[in-house]
Amino acid sequence: MVDKVLTANRLTDGVAVWLSASGEWVTSLQDALVARHAEAVAALEEIGKKAYADNKVVDVAVIEVQETGGVLWPLRLRERIRAQGPTMEYAPGYKPADPQFIAV
Repeated sequence: MVDKVLTANRLTDGVAVWLSASGEWVTSLQDALVARHAEAVAALEEIGKKAYADNKVVDVAVIEVQETGGVLWPLRLRERIRAQGPTMEYAPGYKPADPQFIAV
């Protein structure tokens, strides 16, 4: 089975977030709780549904990741961009994503 994490966007500002082991929504993919078996994935899905229903987050999804050298890498390009930020100069306070991280 492929490892998975729970991601969403914060309702307050739209920032991409991931569920941590402490149950908090964090802004770094590297701090995400990794589900490594079907029961853990099911638990993440339920947590995501409740957080959405409680108006904490939107666009909730369980995504596939791979851990390489202690670093989590989303398997899909969309998720790599969400984890690293825009692929170009965007606005003050937003630096472009690391090209190596988003390379597929």
